[in-house]
Amino acid sequence: MIAAVGHADLTPGTLESVEAELRTALERLPERRPALARAGAGVPVAFGRAVRAAGRELVVVTPAQGRVPAVLPERDRAAVGELVSLAQQVHPLAYDPADRDACVAADERMIADCGQVLAVWDGSPSTGRDATAHLVAYARAHGVPVEVVWPKGAAREAIPGGPARDAGRRPRGSSHPSTTVGPAPTRTIGKADRPR
Repeated sequence: MIAAVGHADLTPGTLESVEAELRTALERLPERRPALARAGAGVPVAFGRAVRAAGRELVVVTPAQGRVPAVLPERDRAAVGELVSLAQQVHPLAYDPADRDACVAADERMIADCGQVLAVWDGSPSTGRDATAHLVAYARAHGVPVEVVWPKGAAREAIPGGPARDAGRRPRGSSHPSTTVGPAPTRTIGKADRPR
């Protein structure tokens, strides 16, 4: 399977570019492996649309509490509806969608079951809100190939009360072997980014 992970705070214009780049990456991969997405807004929806446009099967992982679907955060509800309608298969997975650590653990389980990861990543380290760098490091540590997707001009939304992001930032090359679509991200793995 092919999984996608990425920043949750991409601008709407960036998500459109990311969807196009993900489709190109999926069409380039030689095997017709299905794709796996964890239900949520942003990158998962862009990936789901790209998967269907590339003619691949989409499997969506949805949060559950036991055998009952979990209540999703407000921002994810419409997105999950679209993903479920795009999917050929839906698999419940026990995790709390409101808990960051539970979501990261769900992503780790998803990555462990995959043979390829497409990472929508600007090269920045993981933070208390974003675990993309950690998931890239986790995949690499487990021998899962990572292709980084970061389109030219891609930007993340500023976090209220947080430092402003440089929308025109062009990350430097990574020292780890991976394929990059768009400018290569900087290798910035800190303590929080190392696999658990």
